[in-house]
Amino acid sequence: MFLEQGIKPENVFWKYLIGSVFIITASFIGQIPFTLAIYFNYNGKGAFPTDNDAALKMLEPNLTLFLVMISFAFAFAGVWFVVKYLHHQSLLSVTTSRRKVDWNRILFSFVLWSFFSILSFLFVYLQSPENFVWNFKLIPFLILVLMGAILIPIQTSTEEYVFRGYLMQGFANLAQNKWFPLMMTSLIFGSMHWFNPEVTKMGNIIMIYYIGTGLFLGVITLMDEGMELALGFHAANNLIGALLVTSDWSVFQTNSIFKDMSQPSAGFDVILPVVVVYPILLFIYSKKYNWTNWKERLTGKINVLQSPN
Repeated sequence: MFLEQGIKPENVFWKYLIGSVFIITASFIGQIPFTLAIYFNYNGKGAFPTDNDAALKMLEPNLTLFLVMISFAFAFAGVWFVVKYLHHQSLLSVTTSRRKVDWNRILFSFVLWSFFSILSFLFVYLQSPENFVWNFKLIPFLILVLMGAILIPIQTSTEEYVFRGYLMQGFANLAQNKWFPLMMTSLIFGSMHWFNPEVTKMGNIIMIYYIGTGLFLGVITLMDEGMELALGFHAANNLIGALLVTSDWSVFQTNSIFKDMSQPSAGFDVILPVVVVYPILLFIYSKKYNWTNWKERLTGKINVLQSPN
């Protein structure tokens, strides 16, 4: 079972605190190239950026994307290091309960959410085409496709390994049940987006979407006894979003096909994915993978394995 794979007597919770600090430190080291690029690009011209929003707009979008994504590669290396040398587990043990990673699950989830994402964008676009302008430039877009296909899955996978893998098993060690790691990782995942420009523009209500998305990803991880579906969903969410549409107020300004010129506002469209779309996805996943015993898988107690990894 997925959570049980991290349950070991030696995996006391303070190790997860040390591991988390190590991963965060690795991420900060990975941010050095971006910081240096901002510093040398500034060169005394205008006001030095004092927040993430301003810093992310200083450089060419593709260069910004590349430099920001480097930090996630460092963080992923940090995850691998602490899992292997601090907890003496394999990376597979914080990925899935299966004998090997099920790439078909990742692909299915990626294609499914890509379809939903494109369909929802088309719906919004057809409702208010005046809010969008054609932003397509062939060479910058092709560079974005190439970089995005490589770097964005690294970013999204790193977040999944931290929250749905490493920390979820860590909180399971602490609480010896399943509901506590599910709730804690969802809250922490959502609050990590607190400093995104979207929160400033739309208000705190958008945190319902971020926390709800974290909860959804946690649910499919626990129900499926592995992160494959979450890995595919998260990669599709960020990659398709980066390729389709950008805006001046989003966390990333990319060389996407369209640019959203509307004034940001948060209403039912923020709540809709959480209360309507995600339940539909859960139904689809549950039918395809024959999920049963929801209460036990999401709220039950941890059954310690006799021979942990």
